[in-house]
Amino acid sequence: MDPSRGGLVATVAVLHLLLFAPGMAAAFNYADALAKSIIFFEGQRSGKLPPGNRMPWRADSGLTDGAQYNVDLVGGYYDAGDNLKFGLPMAFSTTMLAWSVADFGKFMGAELPHARAAVRWGADYLLKAATATPGALYVQVGEPGRDHACWERPEDMDTPRSVYRVDANKPGSDVAGETAAALAASSIAFRRSDPAYASRLLHAAMEVFDFADRHRGSYSDSLSSEVCPFYCSYSGYHDELLWAASWLHRASNNASYMTYVEAYGMQLGAGDDDYSFSWDDKRVGTKVLLSRGFLRRKLQGLQLYKAHSDSYICSLVPGTSGFQAGQYTPGGLIYKEGESNMQYVTTATFLLLAYSKYLKSSGATVCCGGGVVSPADLVALAKRQVDYILGKNPAGRSYMVGFGARYPERAHHRGASMPSVRAHPGRIGCDAGFQYLHAGGANPNVLVGAVVGGPDSRDGFDDDRGNYAQSEPATYINAPLVGALAFFAGTTRK
Repeated sequence: MDPSRGGLVATVAVLHLLLFAPGMAAAFNYADALAKSIIFFEGQRSGKLPPGNRMPWRADSGLTDGAQYNVDLVGGYYDAGDNLKFGLPMAFSTTMLAWSVADFGKFMGAELPHARAAVRWGADYLLKAATATPGALYVQVGEPGRDHACWERPEDMDTPRSVYRVDANKPGSDVAGETAAALAASSIAFRRSDPAYASRLLHAAMEVFDFADRHRGSYSDSLSSEVCPFYCSYSGYHDELLWAASWLHRASNNASYMTYVEAYGMQLGAGDDDYSFSWDDKRVGTKVLLSRGFLRRKLQGLQLYKAHSDSYICSLVPGTSGFQAGQYTPGGLIYKEGESNMQYVTTATFLLLAYSKYLKSSGATVCCGGGVVSPADLVALAKRQVDYILGKNPAGRSYMVGFGARYPERAHHRGASMPSVRAHPGRIGCDAGFQYLHAGGANPNVLVGAVVGGPDSRDGFDDDRGNYAQSEPATYINAPLVGALAFFAGTTRK
């Protein structure tokens, strides 16, 4: 045997043992982790905070956003450790929160109202951004360069709150498509609890999708340096158009959206295999979502999406013909990229569980060449990823702030790293704040539930506030994890 081939076989064997260890007994308190993962979003809120906001060190911020442009853009979420509101990742985070409620809400128990509140906080803002000005969508508040040149609490920020939008002359089908998807998915999350609100969301989603499809173009081209390199749409806008149409079909059951998927799917990337899912690239997420229609409703035009979903799943499963070696750390964590890798872990974990649910409901399996992978195998692989995040890893640490005995204490996050306005009422200016970025001690405020960027390819982690690639949390890391934690909270033996 070729020595390199022998090494690969041994690696795959070890990974198989790591990822498919028998038993589904609870390794952690998943209900507690679920609760904390949702509380994190309360720490990311912009705007007028409601009574009972569960991150007590936060206060109101951004109360005049949009005012100089005569538009109300108060609210929404700060994306990560800064004080900016980026429309593309915010919309994706809202979509994933809503998908979590739609597919796994029945497992959330007492946390379901909190999860819906997290969806609503994002959806309310997106609704304003989409309807404030006919023919336009507001997609960003704040100047990235100026914001990143300061280290200040959101309650103190005095950097320019410039507003950016897309319209017929400056199209942004990517951000508009994701906004349509978020509004449509959110309408599903509120279909039973607030039908009137759900109807408003769905109507707005249809309008935004029509705008995105009619005025095609990438917001990265239209807005250039204002959104790049921070949240460039590297994958283009085709994936968001197909993603949005898929969500609109699920939300409305309107056959015109399925006709759109069938007519334009190949043009928009249906034939491409893709192996990561993120705020930028929606292709594999769309395929799993559309597979639901094939598996549950036997819509034959969607069979292709099931085949491509299988290909994605097989790429993650050691021992299958489609397995792609080299995408796990030695400790068993999915590893895609060095910067904020945990976002790819949580999205993959969510897709594993959603696809497992769709497969199980129709008695189907994953086809990997001549082999078969069961829904239970997908659950086991997803559980290994969740358990790694919560502390079952070579370092013996949790990557969720405030969970477990050992967790990151120096998250790259302005508000968490500085004295709260209650502890230090006086303003802390732009430059004065950098002393807190560079301080060696733990953050004075616990950003409960935040999942940070995570370890490197060898399971190494540096709990250093300055190492944003590993220590910065983000809404789009947590949002998919909410659904995964709900599933395990509701199904794992105590």
